[in-house]
Amino acid sequence: MKPEYLLNWNPWWTTKEVPSALKGIFRSVNPLIFKALPEREIMALTGIRRSGKTTLMYQLVESLLTRYQPAQILYLNLDDELLKRESLESIYSFYREHKNPEDYAFIFLDEIQNAVGWEKFLKKYYDLREKVKFIISGSSANLLKGEYSTLLTGRNLTFEIYPLSFSEFLKFGHIDFNEPASALKAKILFQLDQYFEFGGFPEIYFKPEELKKLVLKQYFDDIIYKDLVKRYNINAQKITDLAVYLFTNIGNSFSIRNLRNCTGLSTDSIKDYLSDLEEAYMLLVLDYFSYSLKEQSQFPKKAYCLDCGLRNSVGFRFSSDSGWLAENCVVAELRRTGQQAYYWKNKGEVDFILKEKNQDLTAINVSYTDEIPEREIKALLEFKKEFKNTTKLILITKEIEKTEQGITLIPLWKWLLTEKH
Repeated sequence: MKPEYLLNWNPWWTTKEVPSALKGIFRSVNPLIFKALPEREIMALTGIRRSGKTTLMYQLVESLLTRYQPAQILYLNLDDELLKRESLESIYSFYREHKNPEDYAFIFLDEIQNAVGWEKFLKKYYDLREKVKFIISGSSANLLKGEYSTLLTGRNLTFEIYPLSFSEFLKFGHIDFNEPASALKAKILFQLDQYFEFGGFPEIYFKPEELKKLVLKQYFDDIIYKDLVKRYNINAQKITDLAVYLFTNIGNSFSIRNLRNCTGLSTDSIKDYLSDLEEAYMLLVLDYFSYSLKEQSQFPKKAYCLDCGLRNSVGFRFSSDSGWLAENCVVAELRRTGQQAYYWKNKGEVDFILKEKNQDLTAINVSYTDEIPEREIKALLEFKKEFKNTTKLILITKEIEKTEQGITLIPLWKWLLTEKH
């Protein structure tokens, strides 16, 4: 390896700054990410492919350049075919020999799952108390569950990176919140329609509209082939068919038997593929709400997609999709803010149940309309009657905003912009 090759990935070694094209737009990410940067623990950034992990890494580099010398910061994109041919040990040794022999180093390893033996490499230098901080990224939740957690338990801080929230989406659109209320609301509702249609992947926002769906479809294919088929050696067409079926039917309940009848896949394959789609951050699966695990297991599950745009690029479309997309936006926002959601059904059905830390419950229904069906109100009241520790009842609407019978009715756009904690 020649020093010039590492320079290609680390232009700040000569310019002393990160090129503006790489830094992108600063997002409202967890502030603890920047606070944890000087700490010794390995930092892991995980999330769906193209969610902005690489851009965030460059932003972290930019923040470090205000306190450290450029040569102390090494970034490697392990999707690079030339880098894949080298071991992490040889690259690190080369960097120490030619660029930074003794000073503290910050090593950014992007898409680390592409490097053979990365877990043992990180553990070795962490346990040796080497003067180095590792910041890694990966596109699979398995990064946290498998070999990574086994070897690096207690040595890491992990942060999940998601596509844009709606508030970030508005920031990308330079929405001026000081505008007159009527004009501002019209712009927000227009942006919400765009968010429904194309989702929140950062780069998609800036693509020409006629190309957005094509690029989203490519994202879908990349996740299937690079993060799933290649990693687990599974059947590409079968897992694609399952994903398309679930994305077409977001918000509908399913059972393994139902999926087996619809797809022709075996029970074991369906269970494996569901797990794989969840680990790739594509699929959000909700369980039935019950304090009894036995009862919970007897009910079907519900599936959603992490991003509406990704869903729309492959799922079949129907005229009534706006209601399902609104529901999908809500569950994706709950996941983004770290809240575990369930659904509940008896005589009526409640879309989302949240358990608070103090064991209080929140029940949420989504009815993206201004003519609220009576069943939406009755279901929330029915749930509260059965579970006395329910403290919040929320009905997310299209335009209606009021409180009645202890239920807070709030427009979707306003709920998406409200602090969830």
